[in-house]
Amino acid sequence: MLIVEDHESVNLSIQKTAEELKIAEIDYAYYCDDALHLIQKAIDQGNSYDLLITDLSFEEDHKKQEIKNGVALVSAARKIQPDLSVLVFSAESRVAIIEKLYQEVQIDGYVRKARGDAKELKKAITTIDSNKTFYPIELTKSTKHLNAHSFTELDVLIITQLINGQKQQQISTFLESKHISPSSLSSIEKRLKIIKEALNFTNNEQLIAYCIKMGIV
Repeated sequence: MLIVEDHESVNLSIQKTAEELKIAEIDYAYYCDDALHLIQKAIDQGNSYDLLITDLSFEEDHKKQEIKNGVALVSAARKIQPDLSVLVFSAESRVAIIEKLYQEVQIDGYVRKARGDAKELKKAITTIDSNKTFYPIELTKSTKHLNAHSFTELDVLIITQLINGQKQQQISTFLESKHISPSSLSSIEKRLKIIKEALNFTNNEQLIAYCIKMGIV
């Protein structure tokens, strides 16, 4: 197992969790470039890693890095070791962002840094070790809500304009100027009503807050 986490206390905590699971070989790195070097070295020695646990964001410091975030690290690691299992351990809570990790980066599991995350890490590691994908309960619940409405590009554009403080009439004028249809005020009102009803919201403020939280906009 290779742990990539730039905060020493968190890094040590993950190591402790892995040790409690009786994992014999545990390596760690504080930088993504160092992690990729370890992965390549392990491959060259014929003893490649089974699991990579990585954060998404890494603070920049005096040490210049080519790979600056977890997503880039996973992509680089998978190029040299396609069968490497990946567990992301991050504070990111936006469902749309986490969903993209499963769909586009094809991670094998995600655990959010929060209360009880040590227990979740154990569950995730055990699940992945059984060749299964680990989905956190919170994500499953939120995804069901998210799937209540399939946001189109026009929906996102309208909501983004609302966030920017534009009134619905102004949004209509904006869409018309961009030759985007439908652009009428009534069509915008109708679209917003459909979205709010699907998600059980009563006003635009609730919708805006939800879309920001879920990473839709």
